[in-house]
Amino acid sequence: MKNHSIVAIALMSALSSSLFAAQPIVIRLEPLGLVRGEPTKVTIHGDRLSDAYEVLFDQPGFRFSDVKAIDNKRVELTITADAEVNPGLYPIQLVTRTGVSNLRLFGVGSMPVVHEVEPNNDFDSAQKIELNQTIEGVVTLEDVDHFELDLEEGQTIHLEVEGIRLNYTLNNQVFDPYVAVLDERRFEVASSDDSSLLQQDALCAFKAPRAGTYKVLIRDSSFGGNANAGYRLHVGTFPRPIAVIPSGNQPGQVLEATLVHLTGNGDEMSTSRATVQLPDEPMERFPIVSQATGSDGATLLSPSPNWVRVNDLPVTIESEPNEDSKAATPATLPGAFCGVIGLDGDVDHFSFDCKKGQKVLVRAFARDILRSPLDTVITVYGPDRKSLGTNDDTGGKPDSFLEFTAAEDGPHVVRVTDSLSRGGPAFAYRLEVAPTAPKLSLDRREIRRDEAHAITVPQGGAMATMITAKREYFSGDLQLTLEDLPPGVRVTTFPMPANRVEVPVILTADSDAAPAAALASVSAENVDPKLPLSGSLAVRHKLILGQNRVDMWGYDSRRLAVAVGDPAPFRIKLEQPGIPIVRLGSTDLRVSIERNEGFDGEVSIATLYNPPGIAVNNGRKIEKGKNDVLVPITANGSAGIGTWPMILVATYNSGNGSAQIVTPAIMLEVQDVLFKFEFPKSAAELETETAIALGVEAMREVEGVIELKLVGLPAGVTSTAASQTYTPDADSVTFPVTITKDAKAGLHKTLHCVATVRTEAGDIIQTQG
Repeated sequence: MKNHSIVAIALMSALSSSLFAAQPIVIRLEPLGLVRGEPTKVTIHGDRLSDAYEVLFDQPGFRFSDVKAIDNKRVELTITADAEVNPGLYPIQLVTRTGVSNLRLFGVGSMPVVHEVEPNNDFDSAQKIELNQTIEGVVTLEDVDHFELDLEEGQTIHLEVEGIRLNYTLNNQVFDPYVAVLDERRFEVASSDDSSLLQQDALCAFKAPRAGTYKVLIRDSSFGGNANAGYRLHVGTFPRPIAVIPSGNQPGQVLEATLVHLTGNGDEMSTSRATVQLPDEPMERFPIVSQATGSDGATLLSPSPNWVRVNDLPVTIESEPNEDSKAATPATLPGAFCGVIGLDGDVDHFSFDCKKGQKVLVRAFARDILRSPLDTVITVYGPDRKSLGTNDDTGGKPDSFLEFTAAEDGPHVVRVTDSLSRGGPAFAYRLEVAPTAPKLSLDRREIRRDEAHAITVPQGGAMATMITAKREYFSGDLQLTLEDLPPGVRVTTFPMPANRVEVPVILTADSDAAPAAALASVSAENVDPKLPLSGSLAVRHKLILGQNRVDMWGYDSRRLAVAVGDPAPFRIKLEQPGIPIVRLGSTDLRVSIERNEGFDGEVSIATLYNPPGIAVNNGRKIEKGKNDVLVPITANGSAGIGTWPMILVATYNSGNGSAQIVTPAIMLEVQDVLFKFEFPKSAAELETETAIALGVEAMREVEGVIELKLVGLPAGVTSTAASQTYTPDADSVTFPVTITKDAKAGLHKTLHCVATVRTEAGDIIQTQG
């Protein structure tokens, strides 16, 4: 890895989305899922797919083979999930020679799959199914799919839908599934629209009051639907816990858990006990898949996991009664406090000791990760029983977050309840309470809004991205590291100073690098050895956007997709300026390309980012038949003084959408102003002559010939010596002015002075009005 010892600080420029590469798009998979342990032929539908050759899985246990592009909109391949893979949803990205697709989720199950057969829109034309099957289908506009199954008296079944979780926002269409069980009289005896556990996917249980034939229907909750509104409906006697209590423990521990189940119509619930071996390493989200033995002796698994947290915090489980602060459950700081708001109006309290001046964070987990129905409200009280703070929602999420400073030594109490005073057996929570501590996390700056696209590096060329850092409770210089890159790809990183939150990263592919893709890990370390601290990248893939582009459903990855793409049809160079740019100054950057034979296309030029206070004309193009272009840049009066890397992005037509390559970085030197000008107030009558004595102060020694030019004279006003040579020992320059009879009377504030320092390396220009 090559590290530059320069300061690399940057701000994202506002680029038109049309300037960025057109990535391959995956719209849907057919089928939407597979049975673990069974090779499954899958057709991927989308656009710009004709050069697909590889697949990326963000989770272990998956293999692919026989990738074959049918045309530009379809790719066939075979996917196999290991027999040990937990049922649930898993990410996939398709790799082409021109890019990496958007991320999509597909289902992995343990039950046999049955495909919907039309017509089944009516009660009387319901499709016959068996228990413990997964049905795949599509809900088109106003479609209602019916299925028929036989149940014994007292038999309990679960219905779980993967609908919105398998889709993504396309043309503002969102599939919100609704399921119901109908008896022989066509009455809905059980139904579900949304569920706390599965968000806007449906989940319900039904206990048959008598033996007979029942119907199951699935539709869009508002009778919408479209050709891409696919679903996987799991129907059977499999276990389906809706809560795991307590909601986690320390790494390597055995979790002795209570599982809460839906067991009948409405809100009927039951509990069971389970023993779970937790992983040896901390995990923000650890999956727990429940299993049971069916009537035929077969093992039945829940179609998707429940989630708990695994970290080093010691766990305290609430001890009832603790409705009163004086009877709070004793706990330790730091610690994780786990419990259940078991009844409507229930309130739980925990007590822990703090030292005066100690800053403490209280973070609640309920809806987030655990998928509990609880909407937490937390309040912290000091030893004097006075409130130190209350929080309901934070950052648009229903889980609470509160920071407080202990005013005195002694026992403090945290109170937790539901915002609507609701409660029940599944209203589980986990409070993580700990003194504030330095924390570092990384993200990737979005190129297009709400899109977490990958990086495609052209063979023999380079591509760049911006990595952002979030420092909490510390300030320090950071150094980035990228690992697990495709073979033949090298990385150039830059230090991130303590006062900046982002930095560019350049990836370069060798000229002989083979097409390949990988999921790279990105991390950063605090440079100060007195505070050893590291953080890693978290990339959010937003799959479902609701009203006002609210992030409704997505996938969080810890790795960044990087691929080697086809070489660009040209080589590109950004010429290193031989002169600095000064505050209030301007210059041109020269971009040149060396075209391959046969390529005569247009190349658009834009910045990936701008140094602070630097503006760039992003509308420049290298026209057909041309090989270079000048890109004007300007520096405002507060531009960041120092040496900054500049990287320009070239966008061109690859023949299957647009593609990109970046220039090697140049180092742009930004200096303070060379001169200060004082514009006097001048007045004269029409048809007269006067003079403007411009005050000049040279701020430092300047080498070169200095020319001062007066510009912005009003119409009808001229100067016979508007350009004059200036010597630094002079404190003013006088410009003679002639006012004609046609000049417009009034006050004019348009005068500017352009200072040009002519040097052998180029002209340094500063403009002040």
